[in-house]
Amino acid sequence: MMKRLLDIISCSMLVIVFAVPMVLIAMAVKLTSKGSVLYWSDRVGRGNCIFPMPKFRTMLTKTPQVATHLLSDPAIYLTPVGEFLRRTSLDELPQLFSILAGDLSLVGPRPALFNQDDLVALRTERGIHMLVPGLTGWAQINGRDELPIPVKVQFDYEYLQRRSFKFDLYIICATAFKVVRGDGVQH
Repeated sequence: MMKRLLDIISCSMLVIVFAVPMVLIAMAVKLTSKGSVLYWSDRVGRGNCIFPMPKFRTMLTKTPQVATHLLSDPAIYLTPVGEFLRRTSLDELPQLFSILAGDLSLVGPRPALFNQDDLVALRTERGIHMLVPGLTGWAQINGRDELPIPVKVQFDYEYLQRRSFKFDLYIICATAFKVVRGDGVQH
């Protein structure tokens, strides 16, 4: 209950702080490529329920719906502003609204794509599927997209065991540092 309250308060402040940058990003996406400003992907949430998660669109509309690391050459699918948005993680800003809606938390395991059956199965075996997924998480700051799925699940399980306000705060601070450096981002 306390974590949800902190999510709402923190996210409300972040939406206000990032309102103008979100409008500018939306304009940049719209002016540099065809298609909608937002990309909605079906993600696996708490209890393995599917929910739609928004991002600013960084890929061309013809891009296959798979995890970026599974594309043979992800760079050919990027929009003109896509690489910058991904490197800076600004493409994730619309997820603040998913936090306000309760589909995400600030901190938790990143939500799996609807078709990542191997990741979902491993998380379910370990009880991780009962956590609200997060905008950032323990696996995110320990390798992000570069982690093999079993290693990612191990970090998610460690988070499940170590959950606390102090640990979440540490993850948020470490995430900010990683984002500024652009660590672990698939372009």
